[in-house]
Amino acid sequence: MPTRPRALVIAFRTALAVLAAALAAALLPAATAHAANRPVQGGRLDWGIKSSFQSYVTGPVAKGGFSLTGGAATIGGSGFRFHSATGTYDDTTGAFRATFSGGVRFVGHRQPDGGHQLDLTLSRPTVSITGATGTLHVDVVSKARNTGAVTRSTQVPFATLSLGGITMKGGGNTVVLNNLPATLTAQGARSFAGYYTAGTALDPVSLAVDVRPAPKASPSVEPAPSTSAPKKTKKTSDRAIKDGAVDWGVRRTFREYVTGDIARGTWTLSGGAQDGGALFRFPQGSGTYDKGELDAAFKGTLHFTGAHGLDLKLSAVRVTVEDGRGTLHADVTSPGLTARKVPLVTFPAKDFTARDGLAKLTEAPARLTARGAKAFGGMYPAGTEMDPVSLAVALTDDATLPALPDLGSVADTSPSPAPTATTAAPRASTEPVATTADDSSPALPLALTAAGVLAAAAVGTVAVRRHRTRPASGTAEDGSSTGPSGS
Repeated sequence: MPTRPRALVIAFRTALAVLAAALAAALLPAATAHAANRPVQGGRLDWGIKSSFQSYVTGPVAKGGFSLTGGAATIGGSGFRFHSATGTYDDTTGAFRATFSGGVRFVGHRQPDGGHQLDLTLSRPTVSITGATGTLHVDVVSKARNTGAVTRSTQVPFATLSLGGITMKGGGNTVVLNNLPATLTAQGARSFAGYYTAGTALDPVSLAVDVRPAPKASPSVEPAPSTSAPKKTKKTSDRAIKDGAVDWGVRRTFREYVTGDIARGTWTLSGGAQDGGALFRFPQGSGTYDKGELDAAFKGTLHFTGAHGLDLKLSAVRVTVEDGRGTLHADVTSPGLTARKVPLVTFPAKDFTARDGLAKLTEAPARLTARGAKAFGGMYPAGTEMDPVSLAVALTDDATLPALPDLGSVADTSPSPAPTATTAAPRASTEPVATTADDSSPALPLALTAAGVLAAAAVGTVAVRRHRTRPASGTAEDGSSTGPSGS
């Protein structure tokens, strides 16, 4: 019958088409997974480390404190904010890794020689997630409690992170994880100088990062030989600078006072000034540099306002460097005071030399001058340690200034810390002081909503919102103390 061979041919072609489609479907996930490995660039991580440890360090036994490095900031009642996330995210497998900049150093138990028995620095936190497992790594510099030996370790697996059944697979342009429970590992306990044992609950970890599209593969092209004349190297002395920026946070406890429950104020930036979280940037430097000496002006205005007559405006920032010593000046406007080019702080600048067209200082320690003390209305005496100064000036057109801390695009919904019974009051109604950690307040300030993962297709983000009841910091769930011992 003539129709049977034709029917067999049609059936054969149909089977081939089905087989081809099945093969394509089988190969597609591998190609998609390869393309799904996307760069993480920009964002923040909030972590209080352990609130009871903060209370111990700043309390009447250790009589210590903490300092911030690398652009890290304080957030809420007892949290630290790290910034400028970099890493990768595979939205097909859920594999995630992000490293954040900044660090915090704790010191306590001052010794006769000026050193400290307790000296611990945690920096560069990294969150890695594979499958249902999460780990927090940190760089650690710690001093042993008994011998005083200093140990430096890189990317220690410091804590395990509980994902609580969260799936990291999905899409979108951001990854947001809130209040992930953190538990100290055995390696973390050793790095913590023995103050806590493995299995101790630490403060939870929250993060919000931006995820970029996967880079497109580009064909390999042989670079064409250069026909342009080589650039001439210009001398780095006695000439106008091309650009510049000065970063200064004024004083951490002053910022906390401004936004706290006493002043209940804020700050505003104008004229090009930028907020880097723990610092303010005054950009567009212009002036002259000559063999390590500088006279430069910067753009931007910083204005603090609040209750109890708080109204302080700093503008027309200028920095001079002479004989290895730097001074930051500003025009000051406040009730009863209008003064130009006030020398606010001084800082060491012996290493302010040019390399590859860039002269810079990073976090030079700064102290308040006598005229600076008057500008702050007597809140602090002359000689008070203020936030460090970072300074950079470009001497050639191709020199690149250091980047401002990148906190990412996710809106910060952190509430202001609520007033608590143990918050230290100012010595006078207008004098700010450091606040102590409070175990009754949330360890991290990020707002919580219903648990679960938001649909990435609907909101363009992988987000986790968790409700979790935490025991008061410094107390284990069985009621036993988890604070440092042997002090």
